[in-house]
Amino acid sequence: MSAAPFFRIEMLPARHGDCLFVEYGDASRTRRMLIDGGPIATYRHLEARLDALQQGDRRFELVVMSHVDTDHVEGLVRLFANKPVPVRVVDIWFNGWSHLQAGGRVLGGKQGEFLSALIVRRFDAGQWNRAFAGNAVVVPDTGVLPECTLADAHGMRLTLLSPTRAKLDRMRERWKKDLGADINPGDLESAWTSLSRRKAYLPGQGLLGTTAELDAVLRRQLKVDKAAANGSSIAFLAEFGGKSCLFLADAHHDVITASLRRLLAQRGEAVLRVDAVKVSHHGSAGNISDELLALIDSPRFLFSTNGSQFRHPDAEAVQRIIARSVHQPPTLCFNYESQTTLRWAPAERQAGLGYIAEYNPTPGEPYVIEL
Repeated sequence: MSAAPFFRIEMLPARHGDCLFVEYGDASRTRRMLIDGGPIATYRHLEARLDALQQGDRRFELVVMSHVDTDHVEGLVRLFANKPVPVRVVDIWFNGWSHLQAGGRVLGGKQGEFLSALIVRRFDAGQWNRAFAGNAVVVPDTGVLPECTLADAHGMRLTLLSPTRAKLDRMRERWKKDLGADINPGDLESAWTSLSRRKAYLPGQGLLGTTAELDAVLRRQLKVDKAAANGSSIAFLAEFGGKSCLFLADAHHDVITASLRRLLAQRGEAVLRVDAVKVSHHGSAGNISDELLALIDSPRFLFSTNGSQFRHPDAEAVQRIIARSVHQPPTLCFNYESQTTLRWAPAERQAGLGYIAEYNPTPGEPYVIEL
């Protein structure tokens, strides 16, 4: 490459959710990825970050909707509801209804629900799961893990780690059950018609509305069983310019562990060395295991949460990272100063347990981490 490469992660203020703005490249060009959009209430932070980009430089090589929990996807629903969408997107990764069954793919008019309708109506057909030829973003049960390189041969290399077909099958059953009677799964036209009748969805009206009625529809549409939704998370290893990060969304630790073992076997390595790990499920104790940590050598663990729901990160999860991290001492990076994160701030505790705690130096703004 013509200049020293950079790889930068910004954890936007997304309350209890995720909204990760990633920039990478060199002095000649900056490329971008956007991973999740946080809940609706924090959309203003994503909007402000996008508005800070120059009008002619709003291209994203990839936008990832990791799964349909509201704390990850609502901000992207808002973004895509703009007409026109204020950014240029090359590839969108999202497993809609049509991808939750073996062999399913985007066939056109009546596929997916509201999110699918937004993607279909705002983007070209080839942009949805482009790297997977329109098929599901899924890890096969056997063989080499799926891998793609964004933009060009020297671009960002992504290796898919989650979800598996079994996790998507489980998600499919929960998705269908939790939609309720108003929207039939797979009927894009009915979903679009139902939602577009409301004033906030009419062309030219801008972003989604936030009336109680609309919120109820969105919750029914998006907030499916958490265990199934988390298991369906799109998670991957990102590598660029000698730097790397594990973006784990809310993925289940058993899936990530199994995928990492396959990846290490492919590469002939015993442990995966990365520069950062975006901790799964905001540091939930149920998403981190000794087996997983034993496979990762990382100096940084990134926590995206203010603890406002479910009081993440769990003390057990943080303690497990501190004690079991291959890299010692690990650095814990928190994008919020909250009751659940500040417990790790006391210097005597850091010294006693052997870790480093870092907090967003500009509260209320994106927490920028240079790899």
